[in-house]
Amino acid sequence: EGNHVREDIDEVADFVPIDFILNVVLDENKNIIKAVAGHYIKAHREGCRFLDSIYKVKIPDKADIVIVSPGGYPKDINLYQAQKALDNSAHAVKDGGIIILVASCKEGLGESVFERWMLEAESSESMITKIHNKFELGGHKAAAIAMVLRKARVFLVSDMEADFVRKLFLEPYTNVKDAITCAFNQLGNNAKVLVMPYGGSTLPII
Repeated sequence: EGNHVREDIDEVADFVPIDFILNVVLDENKNIIKAVAGHYIKAHREGCRFLDSIYKVKIPDKADIVIVSPGGYPKDINLYQAQKALDNSAHAVKDGGIIILVASCKEGLGESVFERWMLEAESSESMITKIHNKFELGGHKAAAIAMVLRKARVFLVSDMEADFVRKLFLEPYTNVKDAITCAFNQLGNNAKVLVMPYGGSTLPII
């Protein structure tokens, strides 16, 4: 509901009639765990409801500190992929909180348009302005990171060089322990912590 991209896709049937669809839902290991078939809207929505039932997780309240991992290799192979987990974790963190993103990113940023947006930006806010002026696939993920930064600081525990990470408007750490210690120093020892080990496929809701 309210997803303009999905609405555009659904409207395609007005021009190219769709007789039948077969969609599948995958688990963390890419195994098929459900199949839906039939009317292109009704079957799709049934798949969405099933997906929501297993990947939406209710939390009692937002946390001061969220520690999130995309779920390991290959989901954290680059920042382009790891951004999915960062986006989901933003739903669980309080305004002014800290997100600790644990992602190897051993292959760097991972996508040419995304890389250009991140490295050419004068500020994180400039990426939000840019995407509003002209949408560009790949750039949308850079703008999504900027939207998270409006809400919280992001500590990145990765294999990337510290100076390079700072160019991305993120705060670099080489290990989780140091990142957690710094987060508590910033927010106090009573800060509430939430851990998301499979952040790429977990959507926190209150």
